[in-house]
Amino acid sequence: MKVTPLRFEEGVLRLHVWVVPGASRGRIAGPHGDKIKVRVSSPPEAGRANEEVAELLRGALEARVKLVKGMRSRYKVFEIAGQDIASATRKLGLSR
Repeated sequence: MKVTPLRFEEGVLRLHVWVVPGASRGRIAGPHGDKIKVRVSSPPEAGRANEEVAELLRGALEARVKLVKGMRSRYKVFEIAGQDIASATRKLGLSR
């Protein structure tokens, strides 16, 4: 069974993210093992990188996202409201 960054856990769609701060521009870079890699230009100070990741995900998914794990870590988990796995996979460019 292939493990993807998008998973239903406890009845909620969650996205597992690996963040790379200090990039020249913010972007969703694609799969990174069982996570999705997101590059951000914001430094990891005062929650700025977290907010940039959330904004990138909101724009790509056209949905509400909420950081639920990893406030001070590169590994983060976001809850996604109002999406199913198929549409979120397509919007994030994870389907092949």
